[in-house]
Formats: sequence, structure tokens, C-alpha cells
Amino acid sequence: MSDPTVTYHRFSTEPDVVRRPEDGSVTDRTRRAVLLLALTLVVPGAAQIAAGHRGFGRKALTVTVSVWAVVLVGVVMFFTLRGLLLGLMTRPFVMWLVAVLLVALAVGWAVLWIDTFRLLRLSTLAPGLKPIVTVATVVLMVVTSGSLGYGAHLVNQSRESFSGIFGSGPAIDAVDGRYNFLLLGADAGEGREGLRPDSIHVVSVNERTGESILISIPRNFQNAQFSEDSPLWDVHPDGYSCGNECIINFLYTDVMNQHQDLYPDAEDPGAEAMMDAASGILDLEVKGYVMVDMDGFAQLIDAMGGVTVDSGGWVPYRGPRPDGTWGDNWWGPGEYTFSGKDALAYARSRTFSSDYNRIQRQQCIQQAMVAQFNPQTLLTRFTEIMDAGEQVVETNLPQHQLGSFLDLAVDAKEREPQRLVLGAPDFGTAGEQFSTYPDFDQIHQRVDELIENEEDDGGWFGSLGAVGTTVGTVTFSPGTGSPSGGTSASGTVPASVETRDAAEDDEPSIEDNEVEMPTQPDGSPLTAEYLRDLQDAGQTGVLEQAASSNYECTPLR
Repeated sequence: MSDPTVTYHRFSTEPDVVRRPEDGSVTDRTRRAVLLLALTLVVPGAAQIAAGHRGFGRKALTVTVSVWAVVLVGVVMFFTLRGLLLGLMTRPFVMWLVAVLLVALAVGWAVLWIDTFRLLRLSTLAPGLKPIVTVATVVLMVVTSGSLGYGAHLVNQSRESFSGIFGSGPAIDAVDGRYNFLLLGADAGEGREGLRPDSIHVVSVNERTGESILISIPRNFQNAQFSEDSPLWDVHPDGYSCGNECIINFLYTDVMNQHQDLYPDAEDPGAEAMMDAASGILDLEVKGYVMVDMDGFAQLIDAMGGVTVDSGGWVPYRGPRPDGTWGDNWWGPGEYTFSGKDALAYARSRTFSSDYNRIQRQQCIQQAMVAQFNPQTLLTRFTEIMDAGEQVVETNLPQHQLGSFLDLAVDAKEREPQRLVLGAPDFGTAGEQFSTYPDFDQIHQRVDELIENEEDDGGWFGSLGAVGTTVGTVTFSPGTGSPSGGTSASGTVPASVETRDAAEDDEPSIEDNEVEMPTQPDGSPLTAEYLRDLQDAGQTGVLEQAASSNYECTPLR
């Protein structure tokens, strides 16, 4: 028989523990605390609607839904209107606005956490649970609001760095469906008169597909041509041709010292002259440039925490010896994590080997940087990377076009570029001295062929994301320094680090046949100590053999 003192209602429910925790059991109050924390973490504002001031909660929830809607629109735009999205997100005002909004969201979320902690009613919880809930609330607030605050810092620092690197000049237009950029690796080292761009590359990118051609111009290239509309036409109507004093990397210094007046509106007349020279040499209109300072480049590598490569040959360099003295030394085969200084020394080395070997190591270092430039590195070393970047780069690319160029770079990263070197091995052997006596009709023909090949065959595909392997499927013969299949893969590194003076142009040649790696007199493998002793004694034969295969290098993640 039922108890007459208890009245049952059809729609009766359990006590509203969410709003009145004192009516529930200890277990109910614990579950309530967990629920409110979870709601504030996942749906900020929902905890206030459920247990607090509903008006305040609705406003917070409106903001939460709006933020998720904006994020969703951003995701859709990334897959459908990526260029527009990147263009917007790299505008200085938009970046400033995003930073301000992130700060506001961080503060707002922190306020919600504080209010949620009030709603938890700590006094109603079990004594052992109180410190756990308190610590959990603080940790969650730091993680959420702190992440938004750090994001605001990163966006604002990016805005400042971009403003320091990119200008506000006129847009750079595509010519015949291609963007042509000049990439210079510059050095103003000790004993030099001014800055010299020792590494000179042109990147020609299809504006529609992102397929690219990388053309390397040797620093000792002579007789550079200029078009009639170039300011240098009147100075050098027959080209920059006065012998060894007019190799192309001298042109920058010559213009900066003698002919700045020819480019009155240019921020960097030397770079403008180099673009004119590259345009005349290749019969491509080069309109944008990026110049990378080598000292700053080393700082960038250090900011990334170094680069790791697997070196397959013996590479000579100048550095500390085991006895503490400074002098000639050798890196043997093996895995290395190089600092910025050591990475440059490794990539620059050409003693006892060839320029082509050096190009391969330069490319390997660049690929290692790309492979190791991941979100984890960017987030943990963002400040150092941005600070180094401002020291590394000078460019005439306007910031308002940065988004469209980034969009193009995303497409280009999915494709293996075609490559060409204006000299050995793509134009004869080193002994034929094509760089000294270039045939410009032949150069123009080869460039046209690469463009036609791109249009006919859809370019040379390959994942640049998988840079932990050798370059594409091209293999190299240490005897010739040229690919044994496919197009040349030399001269592809935008910020390569060739920094020897013209007086050092003589380099040892390697026979066309395979070179067997030498051993010590007793048949044991080579050691760095043995090679140092040979070098000190001036016995170069074995050293040249040991260094002949030092183009072998694999970037590691």
C-alpha cells in the first residue's frame, strides 16, 4: 500500500542539482562540477546558461557560435578560395584586427572560467575534491586563454615581421602567364668590397598551375646581356663584358658604387640591375627579387634548432681540430645536426671537389630546412625564427601580394621543379667554359623547351614534402657530376651559399669514370685524422678522391 504522505505527479523530476547543488548527493555535486568545467571548455557560455546568469550565458554562447562559424567559413575558403583567404590574412590591418580579437577572446574566456569557478560552489564539494577542482580550473583557464593570448602574440609579431620584410610598392604582374623571381644569396664577407650576390637563381612559376622552373646562373657568368629598355643598355650595350672584372656577381657592387643614378626610384639599385641582367640572359622578364643575407641565413638555421642531414662523403672545412687549434678539418660520412655556422661551411665547401658537388650539398641543406620547418618548430621557436627572418631577407615583393604568392607556393610545393644550370653539366663540361663564353641563343632555346615541356607534360611531379629522400628519382654519377637520368637537379637552392671570390674559380676536375674510394695504406677505411695529416703534408691526390663523392647528402626530418 502506498504512503499517503507522498504525492506523485506525472511530470515530477529529480531535484535540479545543476542550479541547486545542495539538493543533490556528493556524487551528484561531483558530476555537476565536472559538467560545468566541460561545458566551459567545449561550449563557452553553456555553463552560465545551465547554472548561472542566463543572459550573460546567452551572450557568451553567441560569441562562441560566431567564432565557430568564422572558423568554418575559413576552412571552406581554404579549400575553395584559398588565395582570397591568404590575401586577407596577410593584410596588416586584418592581422592587427585578428590579434585584437584573440586578446578579447582570451580575456572573455578567462572571465567565463572565473564565473564557472564561482558556480561550482566549492563549499558543496567533498573536501578531497576541492583542491583537484581548483587546480583543474586554473590549468584549463591557462591552457585556453593562454593559447589565445599566445596566438595573438604570434599574429602581431608576424604582422611586424612582414612589415619589416615586405614593402608597399606596386603589384608584380605575371608576364606571359609566369611570375619570374630572382633569388640572390648575398655575402659581404671579410676582404670584400661591398656586398656580392654569389648565389644567383631565377624561379619561373606558372601562375595557373604553380609548376616551376629553377635556373641557376653561376656567379662567374660573363657577358650578361641587357635589353634596350634597361638603364644599363647605354652603359653596356654589348653586355657586361670586360673579362674577369665583369663576372655577374660583380655587377651588383659596380652599380651600387658607380651607377645608382640609373635607378633613381629603386630602394636597391644593385638588385634592380641584377634583375635586368637575369632578364637579358634568359629572355624572361624578371620583376621580383628576394635577397638572402648569408650571416642572417645562419641565424635562421640556429633559430630552427639546426638542420640534420645524412652525409655520404668526406667534406673538407675550416674549423677547430681535436688539439684545439683552428685549421683544415674533415666531416666524414654519417649523420650530423649542423648549427647555422657549420651548415654554411658544409654547403660552401668545394676544396678538392667541384662546384657541382657543392650545389648538391646546398640543395640538401635547403631541403633539410624545409623538412624540419614544421608546425612544432614554428610554434616553439617562432620568435627566434621571425627575428632571424627580418635579418635574412630583402625583397621588392609587396605585402599586399603575399597571400597570392603563398597560395601559388602551396601549389608549387606539390610539384617537382624542372632545373637548369647555365654551365656545366647542363651546357657541356667545366673545361668548355660555357659560363665564360655563353651562347645566349642556346640558353633561350633551352628555357623555351622547359616551358613547352611543362605545358605538354604537366611538369615534373614529385612530392617536395617527402624531402627526407634523395631528389626525385635522379641519380648522380660522381665521375661526371651530372644526372644519370632525367633533367639536371643542380642549382635548385634559392638561398644557396656560394661565397668564394673570382680568384678562386680554378677547381679540381674529376675524371668521367667512377672513382673508387681510397683507403689508408694498410687497407683500413679513411679517417679524419689521416686526411688531416695528408693535407698538412700537401698530398692532394687521395684528398681529391675522398672528396669526389661528397655531393651525397640526404636531408633528415
